[in-house]
Amino acid sequence: MIEVTDLRKRYGAVTSLDGMTFRVRPGQVTGFVGPNGAGKSTTMRIILGLDAADAGTALIAGRPYRALRRPLTQVGAMLDAAALQPSRSARNHLRWLACSQGLPARRVDEVVDQAGLRSVIRRRAGGYSLGMRQRLGIAAALLGDPPALMLDEPFNGMDPEGISWLRGFLRALAAEGRAVLVSSHLMGELEDTADHLVVAGRGRVIADASVASLIAAASGHRVRLRTPAPAEAAKILAEAGAEVAVTAPDALLIDNLSPERTVAALTTHGVPFSEVSAHRATLEDAYLRLTKDAVEFSARAS
Repeated sequence: MIEVTDLRKRYGAVTSLDGMTFRVRPGQVTGFVGPNGAGKSTTMRIILGLDAADAGTALIAGRPYRALRRPLTQVGAMLDAAALQPSRSARNHLRWLACSQGLPARRVDEVVDQAGLRSVIRRRAGGYSLGMRQRLGIAAALLGDPPALMLDEPFNGMDPEGISWLRGFLRALAAEGRAVLVSSHLMGELEDTADHLVVAGRGRVIADASVASLIAAASGHRVRLRTPAPAEAAKILAEAGAEVAVTAPDALLIDNLSPERTVAALTTHGVPFSEVSAHRATLEDAYLRLTKDAVEFSARAS
């Protein structure tokens, strides 16, 4: 388990972390999300001992990173896919890392196969595309077969095949009992990958819940309606107590009225419709609602 408790960090007059607290539990993929400036990168750097907190603790299996013996066997991390020697072959990059931790050379071949890099492993790493560098970074994180993994924006630069592979791969790693922390701005990918979500804003946790519960909360009790008579339907439903929003020329989004009552009101007044269904929000919908007051950098509407 990765445990972050009341982390605080200031850079001059800027507060980066203001009591950040959460856990990354074994057996699940935990998404770590938030607007730019929310403190995600600082938190991950403190967990890995790259930065020091002003207060609070960050523990891996109950110990700070600096106390871990052979840390790659306890936690694997990829914070920057470009952090490699470009003139060195990808294979030698991994062999150097393995040697630094006393890991056997055969482990390099194992992670190369896991990351799908067998055909290009002897190329210079500097010639890799971003997606290939991401795979190389993931392979490096897996070298010590660690029970905990931390990946920062691993979907960036991946082609559709790579994204599909990574979704399944992360879920498989969690299914083995590992604690997997994934920081990303791509809500669509996390919706299909993560079990749990930690949402950060202004240096603290805004939400810490399962992806399913966050989507359910954002979905509320809203109903989607398709009808060739949207104006008439909106009038009838408003009179029945609903709040109605037009989302397309033939579509309405209805609050405060169940699907059953919606159908009854329309049928009573002879208003035709082709679809009445419970509205399901996306993870992006949930995220935007949670972070609307925590965004520090936004464009002015024209």
